[in-house]
Parts: sequence; structure tokens; C-alpha cells
Amino acid sequence: MRFAGASVLDISPSLLFRFRRRGEIGGFGRRFVMTSRSQARDCDEGFVTVEEWRRWGPVSSFPVAVKQIVNDLKVLECKLDCGIEFGGNGGKLQGPFGVYEDKKHRATYEALDDPEKKFRFFSARQIACRLLGSRGYLCQKCWLAMEDCMCLLVKPCGLWKRIRFWLYMHPRDFLRQNNTGKLLWQVFGVQSATLCIFGIAEDEEIMWNEFKRAGKGQVCCLYPNQNSEVTLSVENVFGNSTSENPGSSMADEDKTLHFILLDGTWNNSAAMLKRLKDHAKLVWGEEDLPCISLATGASAMHKLRPQPSWDRTCTAAAAIGLLSEMSLLPQLSSYGLDKQADAVEEALVILLDSLTGRRLRMGRSITRKVRNTINIC
Repeated sequence: MRFAGASVLDISPSLLFRFRRRGEIGGFGRRFVMTSRSQARDCDEGFVTVEEWRRWGPVSSFPVAVKQIVNDLKVLECKLDCGIEFGGNGGKLQGPFGVYEDKKHRATYEALDDPEKKFRFFSARQIACRLLGSRGYLCQKCWLAMEDCMCLLVKPCGLWKRIRFWLYMHPRDFLRQNNTGKLLWQVFGVQSATLCIFGIAEDEEIMWNEFKRAGKGQVCCLYPNQNSEVTLSVENVFGNSTSENPGSSMADEDKTLHFILLDGTWNNSAAMLKRLKDHAKLVWGEEDLPCISLATGASAMHKLRPQPSWDRTCTAAAAIGLLSEMSLLPQLSSYGLDKQADAVEEALVILLDSLTGRRLRMGRSITRKVRNTINIC
């Protein structure tokens, strides 16, 4: 997943659609109509294989709920004899198909009587639409438009074997071109930096099974904001040898410390943290999930991607901050954590350059918009 860029044809053999470009819509989206090669054949064949799904970054099997929505979209396309069309900001469903499907999915959502089912349906639909709308347009490895693929520029680097990152990603950030969490598995590989999509049962099950095996003392959530409810610093975690603290067993060669990075907007991160704590209470009997606050500064991505305030940072910068702070501790200074932080920072600069170049070609501004700086966390 980390090396060569994907070509336009680097997609599942079961791809049933050909794309017709309808012109540029803004700087980050294009408008596509997906028309079936053979309506009769398309109504019988599947859409997304597990191989295609994993090429986008996940390690799970293709989620059942996402597969159901993809199949429903396909059946609806056959029924309406109308191509699936994506376009505009966010790549939303467009045209007559989009209008009909919007009414249909809202009715399905309202008919669900359980909040958890509503939430999972929302997440699955977000992922299904993003998968179909990105086929043949985005590189499956770096999530950039094919002509902007940065895969050949990113240098892989081994992460210290005692650390594993979990990118707990909101579905609205999945396949976003300016997402920075994807850089971690591009650099470190999917076994060292693993994607887990918020609300996708298969992903969350894999993550929590690993946490159960590791034990509560080996799991930390990275919430890099000084004004949040987080109380632990890196020095608190690794400088204290008490058994109650995460990181106290770093001398044990058989132990891996799992870091959860919340990969979503600051508005969404509060709900993501609450879900983690609720699940921690079910697993361990208490919702006191250890969290770490970093002393990190503004990310380079602030130049392109607005944040609520300058003390907030992106996911990749949070990982860089963690590795950098850990490398300063005497007991961890020999594990090359500073070099691993540098590898992510280099990838972040490459991503910034790719996005900046695209915006310049599109005639879009490359300066950060002024945002309200009220603390929203």
C-alpha cells in the first residue's frame, strides 16, 4: 500500500462502471456519471471485492452494511435505468438518481428505531458513496486525484515494534484528499498504523479485540489539545513507573502500546471519544480511558485546511508530536523515534505540496481562511 501509485485501471476486476467526466466541479471534486456496461449482467454481479476494499487502506473484510448499501444502489440504478452520478463539493449523489435515492435513504433512516442502528446506517452509507464516487478518480493508496498521486515520493519507514497506531477515522474523512491520517499507514504500513472507521462494526471489532488482548494499561487515546479534559502528558505516561500508568511496562519486550488517534473534525472528535469511553466501560467496567495531551504546535496543513484555532493540529502532526516527545525521554532515546517522526513530517510536506499544486492549477486560494477561534471542545 505504500509504494507505487495506482493507475486508472488499478481497480477491482468486478468494476461494473465506466466513468464519463462531466467537467470540473470546484478544485477537489469532479462530476462523474457511472453507467453500466450491461444492465442485465450488472444486476447479477457484485460491486466491491475485499481486495479492492483493502487497497483503500482498511484491513477488515468488506463491511456487510456497506456492501448492502452498495448493492441497493446498484439495484436502484437498474430499476431507474439511470446512471449513478457524483459531483460537487463532497462528491454527493447528483441528478434524478440522487434525488430519488435521497428520499429513499432518509425514509430508511427514519424507520430505524435504535440510535445505534441509525448511526451505523449513516456510517455505512457515507463509506459506500465515497467508495463508488472515488473509483477511477482517486489513487487507492494516497487518496489524491490520479494526476496528483504522491505515492512514489513517500518513503516507507519502520515504526518501533512496541508502538501501534490506530486511526479512528470519522466516515466523513474517509477518502478525503486533504486527510493526513492516511500518511501513517503509507509510511509505517497497515500493521503498524491501522485504519478503524467510526461506526463500521468490522473495523471496530478488530480494534477492540486487540485492545482486549493487550489490556487497558496498554491503550491510550491521543487527544492533542491542552484545554480538553485530557490530563496526562507524555512525561506522565512514560516517566512514571507505576503499574497503573500506560507505558509503565515499556521495558517488557512482549508488550505493545496502542495509541488511538481521533481522525475527524474537532466537532466530531467529542462524539468519537465518547464512543471509545462507552465501549471501554463495557470491556473493562469503567470509562476512564487513558488519554494523552501533547504540547504540539500548529501543523503545516493550517496553510490549506482551516482549523477552529491555531492551537489545534492535524492527525499526522499529532503523531509527529507524540513520537518527538517520546524520543526526548532517556529510556526511549535509542529507538529512533525522532527519525520516525521525521519520516511522517516529510510525507506531510509532500502532501501539502501536492494539494497546493492542485489548488494553484485550479486557480484556487492557497491561504488559510480566517475562522472563528472560539474553543469548541
